[in-house]
Amino acid sequence: MISFFICLLILVGGYFIYGRIVENTFAPDDRETPAVRINDGVDYIVMPQWKLFLVQLLNIAGLGPIFGAMQGALWGPIVFLWITFGTVFAGGVHDFFSGMLSERNDGVSISEVCGIYLGGLMKNVMRIFSVILLIMVGTVFAVGPAGLIVTLISNGGGTGVFTQKEVWLWIILAYYFIATFISIDQIIGRIYPLFGICLIVMAVGVIFGIFTNSSYVIPEIWQNFHNMHPAGTSVWPFMFITVACGAISGFHATQSPLMARCLKSEKQGRFVFYGAMVAEGVIALIWAAAGCSLYEVTGGLSTGLQEVLALGQSSAIYDVCKNTMGGIGVALAIVGVIVCPITSGDTAFRSARLTLADWFGLDQKAFLKRLVLCVPLLGAGAVIGHLDYAVVWRYFSWTNQTLAMIVLWTASMFLYREKKNYWLTAVPATFMSAVSMTYFFCAPECLGAFGLTTAIAYPVGIVLAVCFLLIFLRATKKEAA
Repeated sequence: MISFFICLLILVGGYFIYGRIVENTFAPDDRETPAVRINDGVDYIVMPQWKLFLVQLLNIAGLGPIFGAMQGALWGPIVFLWITFGTVFAGGVHDFFSGMLSERNDGVSISEVCGIYLGGLMKNVMRIFSVILLIMVGTVFAVGPAGLIVTLISNGGGTGVFTQKEVWLWIILAYYFIATFISIDQIIGRIYPLFGICLIVMAVGVIFGIFTNSSYVIPEIWQNFHNMHPAGTSVWPFMFITVACGAISGFHATQSPLMARCLKSEKQGRFVFYGAMVAEGVIALIWAAAGCSLYEVTGGLSTGLQEVLALGQSSAIYDVCKNTMGGIGVALAIVGVIVCPITSGDTAFRSARLTLADWFGLDQKAFLKRLVLCVPLLGAGAVIGHLDYAVVWRYFSWTNQTLAMIVLWTASMFLYREKKNYWLTAVPATFMSAVSMTYFFCAPECLGAFGLTTAIAYPVGIVLAVCFLLIFLRATKKEAA
């Protein structure tokens, strides 16, 4: 339990100390923000800081810091270290710069931001990358809740048309269309802060339930500093990919521009972007602690947790909430596993619309121009929603962390051009490059399918990360010349 509290203190202290260093390096000023200057009543609207924080937290979170952290707990309490230091030195930095660089450039989507600092080729790559990623995220966050709703209705003795997953999938997609299409303050700005609070309350309830039950003991890192994964899956790079949203996630970079278009002042950036990431790190730490403390460990391996996770993400979350909070936990679990992914799904489609709008230069104030983009996006989501869920989802993790890598290199080039300390972002960019490339060469859904092993992937991944760093340093010298 001491390990948990140390990590918690580092996360909170990281916001106040390292977050301030990041903010001072960027140097926000009193310039007029896009929300004030452009204000179109649809996507560019000034919102209160507290509301921006809660909406940003919900947009970037969903079930990411919950289920991803529980999966990460399969490796044991060493996952606390990645959640803690990943959040402070990588995730918070990534989210802050993705939001503030968008704000500095009229609130444009992250693909356009990358093009500004890394060139036209990377802009086009990021455009395609971002839209595909966002449609996948929105789709899987529709299929999952649809299945859970059907399960709950069926278990309650319900019958009829509303016990069909297909019906609920179309209902959720219809809601996505409405939420993606209308002004950001009509649903997202009014209702989502309440769900953001619910996400926080659920995490507080879980950790309180652990502390008040003597049979639950959070293990110490130094007593379990080894790989506890029952399948023997290596820590590097798989744990770093699995625990994405709880440490660093490229998906966040696609969401941050939504709030960048609603900031009243640049000085709100640290609280909204870095602060929301730290809050997500705390939530992930709590759920990882639950995964490590509630379930049986056999022979030094997380066998009990593996059995629970095998039942599916909804069942695992339900089990934790029931064991730690009882009936209240069950109610919160239902809200959490249905509402949270849906709220992240609709903002994913909204971000996809804005990415395409920036790509093709379509003003989104006009009703018809929003309609032109919303219909094909949701149509693509409907098609993907009928594909194998596992096939769609298994490519998300690597795509997600690769996007984070690119965004950090983008921030590094910005800092270089501003004659500021670019190592602040170049170090985590190099690290994430090593994670992403190593995973690509050994994961079973990537080149690992062709028999490549970690013996090959480890050195290749590290060498490629160093190459990316050298390419960046060479680019800075070219610009200087």
